[in-house]
Amino acid sequence: MPGIFSQQDSRMRLEILSRSFYEQVPNADIAAERVAFGTSGHRGRATQRTFNAAHIWAITQAVVDYRLDAGYQGPLFLGLDTHALSRPAWECALQVLAANDVAVKIEKGQGYTATPLVSHAILQHNADPNAPRADGLIITPSHNPPEDGGIKYNPYHGGPADTDATGWIEARANEYLARIDDVPRVSLEKALAHASEFDFTALYVGNLSRVVDMEAIERAGLKLGADPMGGTALPVWQAIAERFELELEVVNTTIDESFAFMPPDHDGKTRMDCSSPAAMANLLEIKDRFDLAFGNDPDADRHGIVDAGGLMNPNHFLAVCVDYLLSYRPNWPASGENALKIGKTLVSSSMIDRVVASHERELHEVPVGFKWFVEGLHQGYLGFGGEESAGASLLTRDGKPWSTDKDGIALCLLAAEIMAVTGKTPSAYYTELTERLGTPSYKRVDTACTFEEKAAFKKLTAESVAADTLAGDAITAVLVKAPGNGAGIGGLKVTTENGWFAARPSGTESLYKIYAESFKGDEHLNELIESAKALLETVLVS
Repeated sequence: MPGIFSQQDSRMRLEILSRSFYEQVPNADIAAERVAFGTSGHRGRATQRTFNAAHIWAITQAVVDYRLDAGYQGPLFLGLDTHALSRPAWECALQVLAANDVAVKIEKGQGYTATPLVSHAILQHNADPNAPRADGLIITPSHNPPEDGGIKYNPYHGGPADTDATGWIEARANEYLARIDDVPRVSLEKALAHASEFDFTALYVGNLSRVVDMEAIERAGLKLGADPMGGTALPVWQAIAERFELELEVVNTTIDESFAFMPPDHDGKTRMDCSSPAAMANLLEIKDRFDLAFGNDPDADRHGIVDAGGLMNPNHFLAVCVDYLLSYRPNWPASGENALKIGKTLVSSSMIDRVVASHERELHEVPVGFKWFVEGLHQGYLGFGGEESAGASLLTRDGKPWSTDKDGIALCLLAAEIMAVTGKTPSAYYTELTERLGTPSYKRVDTACTFEEKAAFKKLTAESVAADTLAGDAITAVLVKAPGNGAGIGGLKVTTENGWFAARPSGTESLYKIYAESFKGDEHLNELIESAKALLETVLVS
């Protein structure tokens, strides 16, 4: 059943939300109401005084200060998604940028702008060594519920800002939040007149053949379906259908700030999560009309792949992508000091490890968060970077940076290329991988924990684990830092020959998350999880 509220309820809730955005004033002395940058920028809700006009004014002014301090003199690319609070937040940001005389580029016709398009535009601009440095702001809370808002900053490399940058911006923004009247602003009319229109979509779609073999997809004549899920992918898929000779149907062209057309997610909430079978029910219901179908979240940085087997598990699709790319990208250096590595997060499937090893390539394993792939994608030593939450990006076919933020559209088209070139659906391709490399069972469970136990995670070392076996297998590694870059993982990962678990505390709730995987079946997976819980009980002692 689409939605969980009537249209009248939705309109009333959106009206309250819009009023709250401007009328509710956050208190900089209350921690919960301050600016807080997580792994994907600052997110919140206007009615809770965590995402209001004052937050956007303060964050934007802090970004202005940051780019001035860093010597940026080029344009700032400003994008937004289709959430209800995104347009007013975009307007607030634009008013501050114009007041500071920052050159701003916005989508033509003041249209919506997908995250990968902003990243690609930044990279294309900065590829000219003589051009003044450009950066970007994107107004989006990604796949979060309709009531939420978000803003994230992408500096010169086009990807999510690192913790040094976000820490600086967060601190400066909270200073401004305490004296918000000091932030200069101009009228919206003047701000719009100040901005320059830029065709993000034309640039991105015009360059797609550089990253995906569009000719192969055209020749294959596949029946393709695309569901933008009410998000920024809509104009992109429409432009792709117009430019290329594809049998492509955009199955949903609705833009509705309430997302009333969305089926409820597994917990009854409206969430535009293209990796969730519940949220993807509309597309799954018509999947038999297509050889391959896709879904994207509102800012199009995530991908959902649907074939005859249903919605693919994101971990499974990542493994397929890696195997295919290492087999069909002849211009990606395979040996020597320039050999491209493959990036994955610590909690992504070890099937990726086995695929990479089978190609005699090097794995680059990093902590959770796409920001850890940015340097490798930007500098060109990571051919691919992906995380278990259906976010990934890759280099161009000749090994150059394409998007250093997650690119859900390119990954959907890569699925089409895989099927066009190999004749296999992605799920059939994965089945062949399991026949060759083993079949993993993967699960995530949440476990309640105390404040003291959460704090104890920060003190863990490899020596904290005294056990030498886990679920009947010898422990082969205990990690508190990622092998790929040596960065702290904020928790613990323990591996064996046949499985592993990783545990991290939640940043917002009194629980920790256990990710686990076994190559010996579901029974062993459950045993592994129970062994992990027992092990953690012994090490999380203050």
